[in-house]
Amino acid sequence: MERAEEFVQHLGQTTPFPLLIDIDKAEGLYIYDKDGNAYMDLIAGVSVSNIGHRHPRVVNAIKQQLDKHMHVMVYGEFIQDSQLDLANELRGVLPKELDAVYFVNSGTEANEAALKLAKRYTGRNKMVALKGAYHGSTHGSLSVSGNEYKKYAFRPLLPNVYHIEYGNYDDLHEIDEETACLIIEVIQGDAGVRVPEQSYVNALRKRCDEVGALLIVDEIQTGFGRTGTWFACEHYDLVPDVITIAKGLGGGMPIGAFCARAEVMKSLSFDPFLGHITTFGGHPVNCAAAAENIRVIREEIDFKEVERKGQLFEDSLQHPLVQEIRRIGMFFAIEMENADIVQKVVEYCMEKHVISFWFLSCPEAFRIAPPLNITDEEIQKSALIIQDAFTHVYNSLAH
Repeated sequence: MERAEEFVQHLGQTTPFPLLIDIDKAEGLYIYDKDGNAYMDLIAGVSVSNIGHRHPRVVNAIKQQLDKHMHVMVYGEFIQDSQLDLANELRGVLPKELDAVYFVNSGTEANEAALKLAKRYTGRNKMVALKGAYHGSTHGSLSVSGNEYKKYAFRPLLPNVYHIEYGNYDDLHEIDEETACLIIEVIQGDAGVRVPEQSYVNALRKRCDEVGALLIVDEIQTGFGRTGTWFACEHYDLVPDVITIAKGLGGGMPIGAFCARAEVMKSLSFDPFLGHITTFGGHPVNCAAAAENIRVIREEIDFKEVERKGQLFEDSLQHPLVQEIRRIGMFFAIEMENADIVQKVVEYCMEKHVISFWFLSCPEAFRIAPPLNITDEEIQKSALIIQDAFTHVYNSLAH
């Protein structure tokens, strides 16, 4: 049986159209297939490998932890060095008010837990989210996501969830005294990198304060330097009640977390105790990788350079085929006239060994989110290939 056939037949599939690159290894910006082709990974594994693939410091931290121990106990029972180390590193970059972290396995799990935390702490059960949002694919996270096409086949979902229009001040009345939480992406990622006005973010924070609802900020795609700050909420001087993180946290290893004030977090530990539990959350190997990943970002990534490189990339992608580029830091949505053009551009780039990708909720744009330590030369090289794709598709449409 051919490897591609085996992959499609025996591994659960997410779409009928997998990319089917047969991976051999990855290093820095590059992913290599078994035929020796080198692909420039301009999406960093979808905002995961913010410092590139297999950063040597992260690999070394993993090896050191492997020499000590792997899983020893379900989360929350034993004191483990790597968990404490990661918690301390996170407290150094999170808003100081958020002094307690709870480690889980993924972004959607972090959001699930954050919703439970809000309901438990407030004693309320109404949840408000924004249209266009993406918070994950499990039942609770899907319930507060905004893409109805992805949701309809799995209803009924969580009850008492209300969606308001992103950027619409008139909808804020929906956040009321019965609301446990408002969950938002400050900068909506899957909707195509939508950046709000400062006044709107201020209004969300103010409304939550007025009614006693917790403000949960999902930083799963935007965290760890992606937008040119540790977290996107820093652009707005916004301090959430809860932050959820994953993707860029682990340096390539699977880990998520939700972070809140210790007073809030403690509510999950009683009435009932074990209010939230996980077997593999806070896995010591993943925590060791994540802690070193944070140190690498702090010591090797200049956030001003993230913005400068983002602007260089944006300037290099101008073309008549491009209708709009929405960007903050190194997080891009390049909008075309329609989804068919996007498909052609992404596929042409793939043929030329440049990996870009789609958005679930914005099919008329494609994403770029490269490692933050991409060089100017790599930006220019990959931009030339994307420009070639633009021109190829543009000329084909003209004929």
